[in-house]
Amino acid sequence: MDWKEVTIYTTTAGVEPVAALLEENGVEGYVLEDAADFQEFLKDTEIYWDYVDEGLVREKTTQETCLKIYLPDDDAGAAQLAGIRGALENLKARDAENAWGRLCFDTGVTRQQDWEWGWKQYFKPFPVGRTFLIKPSWETVEDAGGRRILEIDPASSFGTGSHDTTQLCMAALEACVKPGDKLLDMGTGSGILAIAAAMLGAEVRAVVDIDENCLKTARENAEKNRVSIGRGLCGDALRNDALAREIGDGYDIIVANIVADVIIGMAPMFFAKLAPGGTLICSGILNERADEVRAALEASGLSVASHESSDDWSAFVARK
Repeated sequence: MDWKEVTIYTTTAGVEPVAALLEENGVEGYVLEDAADFQEFLKDTEIYWDYVDEGLVREKTTQETCLKIYLPDDDAGAAQLAGIRGALENLKARDAENAWGRLCFDTGVTRQQDWEWGWKQYFKPFPVGRTFLIKPSWETVEDAGGRRILEIDPASSFGTGSHDTTQLCMAALEACVKPGDKLLDMGTGSGILAIAAAMLGAEVRAVVDIDENCLKTARENAEKNRVSIGRGLCGDALRNDALAREIGDGYDIIVANIVADVIIGMAPMFFAKLAPGGTLICSGILNERADEVRAALEASGLSVASHESSDDWSAFVARK
């Protein structure tokens, strides 16, 4: 079945009445694109960003607020759209101060194959480090060439293994992990690093992320690879003392593929949570910020053992 994408233009103030209108016409879900939400997101999560592309900020903060819905491209969908059109016209007539924006819509057709499956052509199995072969669940590998197959799906969360920072961390894990090492994954995303560590023989005690959906995805990906990744803990350990305590300590290895500012802020915490002789593997660091991160790690009491880099990104291995 093909689907009709309907984009309804409104304002931040108009989101609630338009959403209510949609529900009255049998639409149970929508995608909201709201510049106000993007600005609030940037403000609330500023600590997690090394940079934000200026073009993206300009695009998101100047775009018109809209709600996108998908209706079947058939007679039933056409009838539903006609009802929505009439309801929007009635809503517009009630909006004497024009507070709810244009209240009109554009339509386009999205094919089922493009909607659900089209992106899959871009993700094929590929090697990472000395021992891993990353593959999506729908691909079959006849000959892995002696590599460990790590199965991950790109639609799930951040971390498919293709980004330089993930590959730098995986190579460091290959070099550092010993069977039985107690490991903590800070900022787990899709769980790929925790899964790789478990496949190398680590005892993954906990994975942490600020997004509950990431923890769900990480658990699902771990199950696909038949490994355990320990407890899933959600929140910001820099700002939540209870979470920081719950994470515990005595870890042989901590892996943190986050961003420079968070690594700098967490450096004393990493030191405290490592066992004597323990290892921190960290990346997500732009090369131009590597010196700042090194200084923070050393100031916390850690000793930098290695610094690896790609064209744009750096990774550190540091020991307590």
